[in-house]
Amino acid sequence: MKTANFKEKAGKTVFTIAAMICVIAVIAILGFMLVKSLPAFRKIGFFNFVFGDNWSPDRLDKYDDASLSGTYGVFKMIIGTLAATVGALVIGGTLGYFTAVFIAFYCPKRLKKIFSSTVNLLAGIPSVVYGFFGIMFLLPLLANFAPNNGSGLLATSLILGIMIMPTVVSLSKTSLEAVPRAYYEGALALGSTHSQAVFGTVTKAAKSGVTASLVLGIGRALGETMAVVMVAGNSVAYPDSLFNSFRVLTANIVMEMGYAGEVQQGALVATGVILLVFVLIVNLIFGAISKKTIKSAVNKTGLFSRIFKKDDEKSGVKNSVTSGVASKITSGVATDKKNNATSGVTKRNIVFEKIADFISSLKYKMKTASVGAGVSVGAGIFAGITLLLIIGFVLVKGAPTLFTNPHLLFGKYEFNSEKITILPSIATTLMTVALSLLVAVPIGICTAIFLNEYAKKSNVFIKIIRGAIDILNGVPSIVYGLFGMITFVALIKGRSTIMAGSLTVGIMLLPTIVRSTEESLKSVQDSLREGSFALGAGKMRTIFKIVLPSALPGILSAIILSMGRVISESAPFIYTMGSVISAMPTSYFDSNATLAVALYRLSGEGWYVNEAYATAVVLIVLVLALNFLAELIAGKLNKKLQGEK
Repeated sequence: MKTANFKEKAGKTVFTIAAMICVIAVIAILGFMLVKSLPAFRKIGFFNFVFGDNWSPDRLDKYDDASLSGTYGVFKMIIGTLAATVGALVIGGTLGYFTAVFIAFYCPKRLKKIFSSTVNLLAGIPSVVYGFFGIMFLLPLLANFAPNNGSGLLATSLILGIMIMPTVVSLSKTSLEAVPRAYYEGALALGSTHSQAVFGTVTKAAKSGVTASLVLGIGRALGETMAVVMVAGNSVAYPDSLFNSFRVLTANIVMEMGYAGEVQQGALVATGVILLVFVLIVNLIFGAISKKTIKSAVNKTGLFSRIFKKDDEKSGVKNSVTSGVASKITSGVATDKKNNATSGVTKRNIVFEKIADFISSLKYKMKTASVGAGVSVGAGIFAGITLLLIIGFVLVKGAPTLFTNPHLLFGKYEFNSEKITILPSIATTLMTVALSLLVAVPIGICTAIFLNEYAKKSNVFIKIIRGAIDILNGVPSIVYGLFGMITFVALIKGRSTIMAGSLTVGIMLLPTIVRSTEESLKSVQDSLREGSFALGAGKMRTIFKIVLPSALPGILSAIILSMGRVISESAPFIYTMGSVISAMPTSYFDSNATLAVALYRLSGEGWYVNEAYATAVVLIVLVLALNFLAELIAGKLNKKLQGEK
């Protein structure tokens, strides 16, 4: 009995410590970033830094100098970041919303799974591949009518819009499908067509969830680095036209950190702090909207049932009312209340009601529901074409090089040789995947077990842990890179190593592992736990023998998708692991470039375009194969655990 009690206490202690690591990670990131940036804020001046529009740093500037030779104002880059985000939201948000409507309500059942998988594949394509596609396909296309090479706000907005579209589609589709079926059926009963019911009732009921998806898309666009660096042009200027070169905050960090002096480096870290503040604000808004969505859904469901209950009590009303008659009844009720002076409706409210009635009438006459249906179908087709275009373009350009130049994949690295090989980068990527998962998976699973199996929802400590996980999930990858450079690189004698990069990305994976594992644990029926307890098993034994095996599909999917994310990332590795393809790594204390970083370097130089195409093919094949494997394993294990043949 004592041994069993010791195991229970020891297990809970381990789970608690794992959960605390998430909090410690947030404190460390915020703490180190602030400590590193405060001297720069003091030297430059906070308002001069944020609102100054001249960025002309001098790498020789020191904190001990009486005055600074360079100027450090990031206001132009703040405006550039916001402009790119708005452009991405207009393009990606609009397409994502209508694509979600198409998949939920207009897509044939046989094709629904295909379109959903298409969206998931778009989400899995590495950002550096989007950037490469931008510079090799989109920029030459725009250059036909642009005054420059095509780079600028339009190209950036298009690439970012396509990148955030899968996020908007996934969350919007979930929100639309979560609306009670009674909403749709009630609209049909009142005389609405299918499209009128979808756009007039269902989408309005899901607007909070759709808004949350847009906010999350904004967070993704704000934190994007490599794709923007490759298509924006990167001149420090205001984005005052669609084709003017401009620079965003993330690009500023990537482009100048490698050769920055003391004050300049502090200013770049301070740039990361400004970016982090923006993203945290977006995440707070997302959290608030998400909570509002849940409350709204509960309230609306109860209200809807009460409305129909009252309708049933009123003889003949439900069967005779059409959408036009319902509008008249509503207007009549309002008029009666006004005449009786009991409603307290002001003249201002009456004006708003008349405007709303006019807009509704105008929408009906313009047949906006039918237009929305057509736009939705077009958006769905566009999503499929986009995936085929990106993957097809890269495959057609890169696959021949893989066959005609086997040295690229299997050749030995030779210093100063013109023959490029990505074999060391493949090995570096696999080593990084292994170590980062070794860091993230145990901590993430233990944290999820603590939150789901031991935590009390009302506990303040639990709220702190969940808040820390939300913050970690929202931190941009380039900020993780800065943190890794400040901490892990500094600990390893100031050298960029595979060890430093792996530890950095290991922390970055924690929110994904924790959330996916927790959702999988929640899906395990309580009856399984109760049955285990009834047979005399303790909590620890129940967790490891019953709960975790039952939640295995979701956990494996999270691990496989995390592998894809490590392979896809590039920004966290440039200044923690290295950005130069070198000899085959022999230990985790060597420096080398991952596949994604190698693609960025090969495409940026312009000398190895064919090799860059081939590297992009390898990268896409690896990531998409992992995404497909995750779906396959999850499906197979779910069927097995549910007893399906």
